This record gives sequence, C-alpha cells and structure tokens, in this order.
Amino acid sequence: MGRSSKDKRDIYYRLAKEEGWRARSAFKLLQLDHQFNLFETCNKRLKFMLSLPRLFYSFQCRGREEEVKIVAVDLQAMAPLPGVTQIQGDITKVSTAKEIIRHFEGQPANLVVCDGAPDVTGLHDVDEYIQAQLLLAALNITTHILTPGGTFVAKIFRGKDVTLLYSQLKIFFSSVTCAKPRSSRNSSIESFVVCQNYSPPEGYIPNMSNPLLDQSYDVDFNQLEGSNRVIVPFLACGDLSAFDSDRTYPLQLDASKEYEYIPPTQPPIRPPYEQACHFRKHNLLSREDAPPISPTHSQEEQEPAKTS
Repeated sequence: MGRSSKDKRDIYYRLAKEEGWRARSAFKLLQLDHQFNLFETCNKRLKFMLSLPRLFYSFQCRGREEEVKIVAVDLQAMAPLPGVTQIQGDITKVSTAKEIIRHFEGQPANLVVCDGAPDVTGLHDVDEYIQAQLLLAALNITTHILTPGGTFVAKIFRGKDVTLLYSQLKIFFSSVTCAKPRSSRNSSIESFVVCQNYSPPEGYIPNMSNPLLDQSYDVDFNQLEGSNRVIVPFLACGDLSAFDSDRTYPLQLDASKEYEYIPPTQPPIRPPYEQACHFRKHNLLSREDAPPISPTHSQEEQEPAKTS
C-alpha cells in the first residue's frame, strides 16, 4: 500500500493537503459555515476549542480587518500558529476549564466550536456515552464564556439517546439543529449540533461543581414532556455537487494536470503509532528486545520521503 492509497480512498484528505489545510475536517466546518454563516457574527472574540487549527486560515481568506482572538484547546500537543493562544489539557478537568475561562474574563466569546471525540472502542453505547460527556463538558465551559446570542457548534454521535442531549442543549439555546456536512462520511453516525442564540434560563449561574444540574436547570428540564421532548431538524450541509466522502476517486481528477503526491501540511507531533512505524521501518517488530524510540528518531519519521 503506497503513499497515494489514502489519496484515492479519501478525496477530502487529498483536497486538504492541496489547499493547505491541516486536516480534512476543515471542509466540515467550511460547509457548516456555508449553511449557517457561523463567522458572520464574530467580531473580535472567538473561542475555538479542541484543535481545529485549519479553520484559523479562513479568517484570512475572508479578508477580515479586525483582530480575532482565538483560543485552541487540545489533549495532545499542537504545532504553534501565529496569533493563537494554545492550551494543552483535558476539558473534563476543572483545572483546564478554569484556564480556558481565565482567557475570556470580561471578554465573552461569540462562537465556541468543539470537534472533540474519544478514541472509539467499537462498543457503540460506550463511545456514544463518552462523546456525550465531552459535549456536556464543552457546554459547561461555554456557559461561562459565551455572550448572549452566541453560537455553539459541537460534534455529536447520533445514538439512541441523542434526544436527551438535544433537550439539554435546547434549554440554553433557542435554536438547535443537527447538521451533516457532505465531507462527513455517510457510514458514520457523526454529525454536528449547531446551537444558536445562547439564552440561558433566568437566574442560571454557571458553576464547576456539577455542570448542568443546578436548580434552575433541573426545573426547566423537567417541564419538557414526552419521549421526544425536543424535535431537532436535520440538515445536510454542503453543495450537492460536492465530492462524496464515501467514494473512491481516481488519483488524476483533472486530465490537464498530472497527479503529484503532497505530504500532509502538518504531520502529527507524537502520534501513538510512531513507535510501531519506527520498528517496522528498521525490521524490529519481531524482536522482543527492540530499543525504545528516541526523539531523534521521532523527527526522522516525520520527514516525508523524497521522490526521485
């Protein structure tokens, strides 16, 4: 399996490299923006969560003159970007949440975007539960920093209990929509909730002790009735003529342009598979006494192979 294999199997992965994005998920966000105009209300304050650095360039593309404040948060280390405040931490921990909130004291954000997801186990109920907890942790932080009328966008797994999440989000936002970008694979239960017009319940005070279960929250939540207490509209985002994320495309899309492999814009810094790749390259996988990988080897593995 050569380097071009993934280019054939994943058209958006290939396009991301060609257009200089750090990851294919940039197209998900761009298609959401095309549908909901997410960035039109962003003046000078943007809260940006869970490592979506490829979106940062979209502000330059739009020719914005005003300075936009961006705070990026990720569990893993991120390659630096100019003008971006980066925090490495776990948003489910109070210490990380407080550090994020500290950057926005007195300056509420207009938009919060959360693309966080767990390492899936294949046990769907477990994966959906963990994803829901990540979303609620992001929502808890959002209630501390989002300006009234602001927007919250988050990845969601559409499992059997997704209606409960919709109900919880509906308490804090007047409009909640489930959106599926064209660049998101049809075979995946991944979607995005676009929550607009942030309007918390009267008297609601954000807290860190229990994200969503203070008294005013509980009263409003229990006023909802029926098994489908909230019906959230579902939208497919992106042009109908856009590439199909589940289809395999030929390497040469344009007859007038020869295909050329393009390395990733920003390779992973310390991926979990790094040691296995190093062992395979040096024929050490079958040896029990294989030495641990060193930082020097780490840098060598990230350098793209040169073509003759």
